[in-house]
Amino acid sequence: VQLQASGGGLVQAGGSLRLSCAASGRSIGSYSMGWFRQAPGKEREFLGAITASGMSTNYADAAKGRFTISRDNAKNTVYLQMSSLKAEDTAVYSCAAKQDPYGVGPTMYDYWGQGTQVTVSS
Repeated sequence: VQLQASGGGLVQAGGSLRLSCAASGRSIGSYSMGWFRQAPGKEREFLGAITASGMSTNYADAAKGRFTISRDNAKNTVYLQMSSLKAEDTAVYSCAAKQDPYGVGPTMYDYWGQGTQVTVSS
């Protein structure tokens, strides 16, 4: 599975962005999908994940209430809707895939896409 995240950019604090993770090479319909981010000098951080069916999601505290993960298996794409963005959300955001069930640790994921930069100005 090849993954490509997109949709990042520069946004003001309080604004919103929707990131996309497009898959190719294989259907992601049987994969849980996770979103992670990594800020300069920090470890990769789990944000949330969605099961293959899309019926269940799990979010880290940093994402709860502000971020929403969804997926469209027909389009082979997963989304991360972010709102009420803060300066501390500035990071490179990446998506990853693994067989169900989803996991919170980066090492649990088998496939990774190139990230997309999100910069939040205060």
